[in-house]
Amino acid sequence: MRSPVTTKRTPALLALLVAANLCTALPVAEADTGPSVPPGTEATPAAPVRVDPTDPDLKLPEGATLAAVKVLDIKSVVEDQSGDERREDTNADVKFALQAEVLFSKDSARLSGESKARIDAIAEEIRKQNAKQVRVFGFTDNLGSSAHGDVLSKQRANAVQAVLTADLNDAGVTFEVRGYGEQYPIADNSTEAGRKKNRRVEVSFPRSES
Repeated sequence: MRSPVTTKRTPALLALLVAANLCTALPVAEADTGPSVPPGTEATPAAPVRVDPTDPDLKLPEGATLAAVKVLDIKSVVEDQSGDERREDTNADVKFALQAEVLFSKDSARLSGESKARIDAIAEEIRKQNAKQVRVFGFTDNLGSSAHGDVLSKQRANAVQAVLTADLNDAGVTFEVRGYGEQYPIADNSTEAGRKKNRRVEVSFPRSES
């Protein structure tokens, strides 16, 4: 009778057997080749949309024509650091807005000493643009009566227009001068900062085509 063969298991052999069992039981890790996404949410490429060039909805009705080409108006706004002066440029117009505090004393239409230099700079731009029609509009905040604001804003617009007229020396410029009082606020009248912006005189004129 053949005696059974016994195998002596050394520690090294036991380690190999354990490693072999682990390799067959555990899945093999693969290198991550893309971003992690939750299961079931993998994006699938969208099929390109086919366009039928003969679709009648893509054609102009008989007798119809395309509208004329229109250049969109582009506005550029520059405001000095103090916020006392603001310039807006569009394709068609130039507008300067000067806060009343840099032009006048409180509740007054008398120009201050430093105001002339600012108005002179606007007159120079009017010359540069060769503008022949200039609008000078005055505005106030909503404090006080509406009637008083209408009168004060018109008086302030008149004062600015008088300096512009002297600067331009009758260069064939026609002025439109109005006082709008508290109408057309550009800021919130419930705060002093907003009311300060609303107390202003605006000077606007067409841009040169060149």
